[in-house]
Amino acid sequence: MARNERVRSGDEGDEQDGGSRLESMATALVERIVDAGIDGIGPMDPASVVADQARGRHSRVEDAVDDLVRGHAKLAAAGGFVTGLGGIVTLPLALPANIAGFYGIATRMVAGIAHLRGYDLSRPEVRAAVLLTLVGADSKNVLQSSGFSPTGRIQDLALGRLPGPAVMVLNKGIGFRLMSQAGTKGLSKLGRAVPVAGGAISAGADWWMLRKIADSARKEFVERSAIEA
Repeated sequence: MARNERVRSGDEGDEQDGGSRLESMATALVERIVDAGIDGIGPMDPASVVADQARGRHSRVEDAVDDLVRGHAKLAAAGGFVTGLGGIVTLPLALPANIAGFYGIATRMVAGIAHLRGYDLSRPEVRAAVLLTLVGADSKNVLQSSGFSPTGRIQDLALGRLPGPAVMVLNKGIGFRLMSQAGTKGLSKLGRAVPVAGGAISAGADWWMLRKIADSARKEFVERSAIEA
């Protein structure tokens, strides 16, 4: 084999290995988020349990949804404050923990809203719809790049039926987009490197981001009884 051919072959192998690593990372990220945010892991209760607890405190479903959003917004703000408290000194260690914690909290909140409004969290389509809510305005692009015809409504995904392989492809696409957003989120925190003050800024940013995700979840996961009536 000529030298330039060996070089090209090596480059292609490196690209394939890099792509495989990224795919594995995207899949692992989605699995971790599902474990922590939907099924519950460690100190985090399953989304259905937290949602049922909120429902038990209120006579109306929408009041329970409001309760769920308020509680998770406080958790996100607290996590942002703690991880931003140390400034530039603790940022390299605190930032990954903040991102992982934020997505876990956001996932549990969205899954809880879906549960309260009548969606079955054991269904893979509903789980994918919950994760897709996290990417916000990028959801259409994820649907397109994953080979789906976007209707513009995550709800249609939650109400549909998809074969297992299709859900796997979609989840991988969601994982890639969340990894990209996590990188952007991390860069945005580089300006919050002042001790103590950085904690307050980070808390406000995480609170705002979670409320934005909550607004999307409220819009997409319409009460199933209203749809099927």
